[in-house]
Amino acid sequence: MGKVVHFEIHVSDMEQAKKFYGEVFGWTFEDWSEYAGMPYFGATTGSRDEIGIDGALMQRQSAPPEPNQALNGFACTMGVEDYDSTEAKILENGGKVAMPKYALPGMAWQGYYLDPEGNIFGIHQPDQNAK
Repeated sequence: MGKVVHFEIHVSDMEQAKKFYGEVFGWTFEDWSEYAGMPYFGATTGSRDEIGIDGALMQRQSAPPEPNQALNGFACTMGVEDYDSTEAKILENGGKVAMPKYALPGMAWQGYYLDPEGNIFGIHQPDQNAK
């Protein structure tokens, strides 16, 4: 099977991106630039016993995406325990709302945001009472 095992987020300002994802989601980073031949930081997104994958921040190789263009790639969605406090952290750390919080009835709260680099990502809080 083709299970997703790693992700990469393309960034222009590595320090800003590490700060954003570290502050908002608690990710930690390890410098793998020597192996990649460019600025490249492995991202640990949680403990090994949690469901999910780890990834990396890599140096953007071209212009950042333009606002309101169609998504050309994959949007990563992070599971969160408290949607509203995570949204507050996103906004406090320079992120912007791309698609406001909405209910997946009987399942969860979902929404999409732009990081300070213009990359889109989602957050998802399971909640059987969402409506």
